[in-house]
Amino acid sequence: MGLNMNNIHNPSVPSGPTTSPGTSEAVEQDKMSLMDLISKKERVEAELSALSSVLDSHGVNMNTSLTTFDGYPRDDLDVAQIRTTRARIIRLRNDYKALMSKIEGGLHDHHASLKASDSLPPSSSSHGSRANRAGNAGDADGIEASFARIGGVVTGSPAEDAGLRVGDQITRFGNINWMNHERLSKVAETVQRSEGQVITVKVLRQGSSSSEPEALQFQLTPRRNWGGRGLLGCHLLPG
Repeated sequence: MGLNMNNIHNPSVPSGPTTSPGTSEAVEQDKMSLMDLISKKERVEAELSALSSVLDSHGVNMNTSLTTFDGYPRDDLDVAQIRTTRARIIRLRNDYKALMSKIEGGLHDHHASLKASDSLPPSSSSHGSRANRAGNAGDADGIEASFARIGGVVTGSPAEDAGLRVGDQITRFGNINWMNHERLSKVAETVQRSEGQVITVKVLRQGSSSSEPEALQFQLTPRRNWGGRGLLGCHLLPG
C-alpha cells in the first residue's frame, strides 16, 4: 500500500512567528540600534530574494502543488529542496514583520524626539538656489535613513544641473525611500516614467567643516539629449 502525501506541498514547519518574547534573538533585537535593525532588514530582503530565485529555478512558487492528481509526490520536481526553501521563506517573512514593527517603533520615537526640539533656532547658513534644507527638526522626512549614494556625476548632466554631488547619500527619491526601494529597482522605474518631470530628491551631504551630514533637497528632471547616456547622468550605488 502506497503512502498518500496530499499535504506534501505544504511546509513541515509552522507558519506562525519564529521568535517569541524571551528568546535570545528577540532580546538581541531589542538591544539593536535603529541602523542595525535597518541593516538586518536589508539582509533579510536579500535572502528572501535569493530564496525566491531558487523557487523560480524549479518553476514553482509558494502555492504550486507538489503532488500528482492522486496525491503522490511529483517526480519532476526536487520536492525536498522546494519544501525546505518554502519553510525558510515563511520563517524569514515572519522575522521581517517583526523587524519592520521594531523599525517603525524606533522611527516613531526618533521623530517624537525631533519634534520636542523643534523650538531650537534654525541654522542661518544656506546652500544656493538649487538646494533647500530638508532636515529641520520638525521635518520627519528629513531624518530618514539613506538607501543609496551617488558614485559619479557627469558634467552637464541633469544630475549636475540639479546640484547633486558624488558622495551624496540619498534618503528619498520621489516617493521611494529606504523601506520600499527594492534594491534600487523602484528608483529605475521612477526615472523611466518621469522623463521631463521634476523628481524631489533628498540627500545627506557630509560637509568639510562639520562632523554631521547636512540634509538637502533638490529638484531633478530626467531627460534625454543632454549629451550623455541615460536620463540622469549619475551612477547610483546601494547604501
